[in-house]
Amino acid sequence: DKDKIKYGLEGLYLTITKLIFIIIISIILGIFKEVVLLLLTFNGIRLTAFGVHAKRSIDCLISSSLFFILTPYICINLTIPILIKEIIFVPIIVMIGILAPADTEKRPLINKKKRTIYKVLSIIISIIYMTLSIVIKNNTLSNCFIFALIIQIIIMLPITYKLFGVSYNNYKKIPTIALAAIGAVVGTVAYSGCAFLLLDEPEMPASLID
Repeated sequence: DKDKIKYGLEGLYLTITKLIFIIIISIILGIFKEVVLLLLTFNGIRLTAFGVHAKRSIDCLISSSLFFILTPYICINLTIPILIKEIIFVPIIVMIGILAPADTEKRPLINKKKRTIYKVLSIIISIIYMTLSIVIKNNTLSNCFIFALIIQIIIMLPITYKLFGVSYNNYKKIPTIALAAIGAVVGTVAYSGCAFLLLDEPEMPASLID
């Protein structure tokens, strides 16, 4: 139990420290509202589609800053025609459907049923996001829905995993019996501490693996 609590708290600590940094920078740059909007929309899809986690805190900080400080500026200043949104609607949904859910080495999604549920939920959320991006009149918010999905696709690509030096499709490499009990007990609590941004996950204690 202590290992489980420690694992969850480490993930929560990593989340909070980097989130505070992002928020402070956004306030200084005057884009706090846009950063919050992007973070909220991104994490709506991140919670079911998952994606890469950086091994090192510095890699996480740099990549998170690039995504969540620079992208809001694009969301503010870019106007995407309705026709373009309609054209990219299907390709984005297809990409999400192909790539999601993307697990990590430290928390492989070994349960086939859960992977299917996460995939279906990710597709549904993506359809809702793209629909909202078309019908919503607020340009910034509309763009946040689109770019949240684009960021999510990027962090699920095999090449992104390779760039961060982490393995891809980890559920295929981990014996089912060894980790079957972990997903149900630790999954939601521990991963919720790592859900935001591109955080580096804490090492899972050996006692949770064995």
